[in-house]
Parts: sequence; C-alpha cells; structure tokens
Amino acid sequence: MFPEAASESGYEECAATAEWLLAQSKVRPQVGIVCGSGLGGLADMLKDRVEFNYSDIPNFPKSTVHGHAGRLVFGTLKGKPCVCMQGRFHLYEGYPIQKITMPMRIFKLLGVDTVILTNAAGGLNQDYKVGDIMIMKDHINMPGFAGINPLAGPNDDKFGVRFPCMSDAYDRKLVQVALEVGKELGYSHFLREGVYCVVGGPSFETIAECRMLHRLGADAVGMSTVHEVIVARHCGMKVFALSLITNEAVMDYDSQEKANHEEVLEAGRLRADALQKLVSTLVNRIKHSGNYA
Repeated sequence: MFPEAASESGYEECAATAEWLLAQSKVRPQVGIVCGSGLGGLADMLKDRVEFNYSDIPNFPKSTVHGHAGRLVFGTLKGKPCVCMQGRFHLYEGYPIQKITMPMRIFKLLGVDTVILTNAAGGLNQDYKVGDIMIMKDHINMPGFAGINPLAGPNDDKFGVRFPCMSDAYDRKLVQVALEVGKELGYSHFLREGVYCVVGGPSFETIAECRMLHRLGADAVGMSTVHEVIVARHCGMKVFALSLITNEAVMDYDSQEKANHEEVLEAGRLRADALQKLVSTLVNRIKHSGNYA
C-alpha cells in the first residue's frame, strides 16, 4: 500500500501539477492558505483572483465535504502573492493519507515558504467557548500512533529528510505575531493558544474519547490539519495554524447536546469576519523568506 500511495503524490506528479498551475497563473505565491469547514471566505478576500476547480487540476484530489468549495485560488492578499485552498481533504473521504497532503508539496513547488492552515474544531478545554479562535502551538496525532502518517513509505529526499523534527512544527515567531495582531484588533477575549488533537472521523467523538483526549493534554479536537502540517514541515515550509471552536465537546453523560456538522458551519459564518481580519493582517506582517514585519 505505502509504495503505491507514495507514488500517487511523488515528486514527478507534484512537479507536473505545479508546472501546470504556474503556466495558468502569473501569481507566484509566497503564502499558502488552507480554509477549513465554513471558512472558505478567506479566499474571497484575494485580489486579482485566478480560480481552478479541483476537478480541473491534474493529479489533484476532489473535495467531497459540504462546506468545502473545492477550489484553488491564486491572488494577492494585502499585496502578498498567495494561493488559497477553498476546501481540503480528509482521511475519512477515503483517500490515501499521502494523497490528501499532496497539496502541501505542490505549495512548496509553487514557491510557497509559509503555510497558514485553518480548521473547525470541538473545544475540549472547559474554558473554551463556541466562537473562540485557538492558535495551535502543538498537536497530538492520534492516527499517527497507529502508523497512519503521511510520510510512511519510501522517503523522497527531494522534499525532505527521512525523520523530520516536529518539536518546532508551529512557527513560534508567527504565533507571537498573531497574538500581537489579535490584541491590536481587540480579539484578546476570544483568542486562545492551545494543543489540537487530530482523529480520523467522520463520526464525532464519544464522551469517553473526549475525556481521554482532554486528559492527554488536548484543548481542541478535529479531523484535519495535522497531516498537512507534517508534510509542510517535511518540505521546509513555516507553519501557522488556528482552530475556530465551533462546538463544545460533550463531556457529561447527562448532557442533551449532540455534535453536528451544521453547527460547525454556522459558527464559521458567525466568526468569519474576525478570522479573516486576523489572517489577512498576519499575512501583511510576513515578509518573503520568512521574516516578520
């Protein structure tokens, strides 16, 4: 399984896709942005957009989740050349993990040096409320404990080393800049910093699972992002990620609350403007080569 899955997202395939995209757009992106559930409006902020449906891009997976538009958008944000994924791919859609993280390798070959990832997540930390924005400072990769890792199989040295470090997965300078930006925008009362745990999905977590993950040190739980982070760091790109807390995880057997995807999308709509301002201002502070204004 691993050699075949790796070959589907190997250097030659990624390079061919990157070349095709660069031939279709004059934008040479420095920043790559991934929009999570209900957060696709970030891409609409780009100026001079050139859009591609995933289904039209050679070798690219197709998005199957409601709330994920399935478009790759090139343009400028605050004057910075960007490429934005309106919708991502998940393990539960049935793709090999190497395929769902292929866009990160394509980002690298397009010239991206900083990746910003957003997601919708359930709040495990009892101090978190729906609508809070959590800056990810670390992650717990639950599928990884079972050997489900996007770097499993033969390593492609053209992208990165066999055993990449993950203790610095989330760029600390970018985290600090984001916290400063949040304070300037008046977001301090709903801006958090915490640990994100990824699970396979698509079923939401049981009460026992939520309790376990919280005891392990997770502040929020979701079904995406971490696999992309691993591949982006393997490729040498800097990473910043944030979670919009769209529901509070059910931790009590007496609770009548039930997690559902509709509330995830609704919370995304309610906090969309604040999240877009935070990300766009952060992008404005990023200088090419990874320095920060």
